[in-house]
Amino acid sequence: MAKAFASQGDMAEKKISFTEIGAGLYAFTAEGDPNSGVIIGDESVMVVEAQATPRLAQKVIDCIRGVTDKPVSHVVLTHYHAVRVLGASAFHAPQVIMSEAARNMVAERGQEDWDSEFQRFPRLFQGHESIPGLTWPTTTFNGKMTVWLGKRRVDILQLGRAHTAGDAVVHVPDQNVMFTGDIVEAHSACYCGDGHFADWGATLEAIRAYDLDAIAPGRGDAVVGRAAVNGALDRTKDFVASTYRPVARIVARGGSLKEAWDAVRAECDPKFKDYAIYEHCLPFNVARAYDEARGIYHPRIWTAQRDLEMWAALQG
Repeated sequence: MAKAFASQGDMAEKKISFTEIGAGLYAFTAEGDPNSGVIIGDESVMVVEAQATPRLAQKVIDCIRGVTDKPVSHVVLTHYHAVRVLGASAFHAPQVIMSEAARNMVAERGQEDWDSEFQRFPRLFQGHESIPGLTWPTTTFNGKMTVWLGKRRVDILQLGRAHTAGDAVVHVPDQNVMFTGDIVEAHSACYCGDGHFADWGATLEAIRAYDLDAIAPGRGDAVVGRAAVNGALDRTKDFVASTYRPVARIVARGGSLKEAWDAVRAECDPKFKDYAIYEHCLPFNVARAYDEARGIYHPRIWTAQRDLEMWAALQG
C-alpha cells in the first residue's frame, strides 16, 4: 500500500489537556485523539466517553483525581464505537448509559467494530488485554433522559442521527455546556463511515439552537465562547457537506467509487487536509457517502477484511 493503513503509522504520544469549560465541567483532550468529558456533581462524577481501553481510561481518572475525590457514579457513552466505550470498566461506575439505538448497534456490530478499530488504530488500544469484553449499558433511553447529580441537572439527548444512528449529546443547563461526541469536531476530520449524511446538518442545527457557551467536541480542543462554538458547528457542517456533495454528483451520473474518491479529494483537500485523522477518515467517509447516495440508508458493517479491501481500492 502506498500509505500506512488507516492510523497504523501514527504511534506518537499526544499531549493531554484537561480544560475547565464551565464550573465543575472539564474536557479531556489529546491533540485529535478521542476526547472524554467530566461533570462534577454534589456527591459524584459523571464521565462522558470511556476511551478505548482501561489503561487509557486511567489517564482520565488521573485528571479527575487532580480536581476531586468524588466517586464516578455514571459513564455516558454517546455512541457505540470501540475507541469510545471499551475502557468503561476502569471507572467502576454503577450506571453506564447509552441510547437504546446505540445499544442495538453494540449487539449488531460491536465485535466487528472492535476488531476493525483495533486494526486501524493500534496506539489507541494500549493495554487492550485488560478489556473485559464488549461494553454493555446498564441503562438505555429513547429521546431524552435526565440525571441528577445532587442538585446538578444533566440532560442526555438524542438530537438526530449524524456520526451514527444512536448518537447522544450531554447538556448541562446550569452552565449551558454540551458534550457533543463525534457529531462535532474541532480541527479534526469527521469520521463518517457509519454516518448519516442526510441528517447530520439538521442535527448540528439542533445543537446550535442551544446557543451554547462551550462544547467539548469528540476530537480536538475544547471550544469556549459562543462565537467559537458557532465556528466549530459551521466547519463541521462544511466538512460533512463537502464530503457528500461531490459523491452525490458522481452517483447521479452512474460514476464509480474511485471517481467519487477523486471528486472528494478535489473538494476537501484544499480546506481540510491539515485536520487530525484526515487521511485516516477519508476512504471510509467516501465509501459511506457512496453507499448513502445509492440508497443504502443503514450503514454497512465494517469488518477488518472490508477495511483492508476498501483501503487498497482507494488509498493504495
